[in-house]
Amino acid sequence: MKRIFFVEDDLSLINGLTFAIKKQGYEIDIARTSLDADKLWENDKYDLVILDVSLPDGSGFDICRKIRKTSTVPVMFLTAADEETDIIMGLDIGADDYITKPFKLAVFLSRINALLRRSANFSQADSTLSSNGITVYLLKGQCYKNEKLLELTPGEYRLLTLFMENPDIVLSSEQILAKLWDCNENFVDNKTLTVYIRRLRLKIEDNPKEPENIVTVRGMGYKWNKGRG
Repeated sequence: MKRIFFVEDDLSLINGLTFAIKKQGYEIDIARTSLDADKLWENDKYDLVILDVSLPDGSGFDICRKIRKTSTVPVMFLTAADEETDIIMGLDIGADDYITKPFKLAVFLSRINALLRRSANFSQADSTLSSNGITVYLLKGQCYKNEKLLELTPGEYRLLTLFMENPDIVLSSEQILAKLWDCNENFVDNKTLTVYIRRLRLKIEDNPKEPENIVTVRGMGYKWNKGRG
């Protein structure tokens, strides 16, 4: 049974979402403060983390940063902090999804299911991808650049894998979003994808300002430039 770690201080929201999440067949642990989250968090114990940004004694951003030091577990922000700068910060520090309040319950549950499904699919894979000095071990969920382990978030890992599975093929933003986020609505927009691309380039490119692996094809999209030499 999948286990979810939910960090939220609003008791009415906790009660409603806990019922809905358990009805989906998942287990859930609750923390209402940053201190409680630190006490409850255990690496590899949870399959998904859901974080509020504003907590009585701290920030969900700080919790996300701590988690990313030791874990690649999918992380979703569920928060009233809807400024573009907040969304970009959440994704930049390693979140895989960012939902703003108010929200539709059906949409929220669909995105939980999508994150868990994607994570499970990658963990069950059994092959290796390799090009341009980068190797992805799909069975282990690990990526290496010139034999050095890359610290990728689950979202970055999925994006890199998608590119490497489609070498020298131009993928439009719409195609990428449809592959990585398979819900029924356009939850993740082009701005969000741009953040993911930029963050991934920082980790895999020798010179992120002049990328050679993930190249932009003006007016069309992006491609994995396997034949770069």
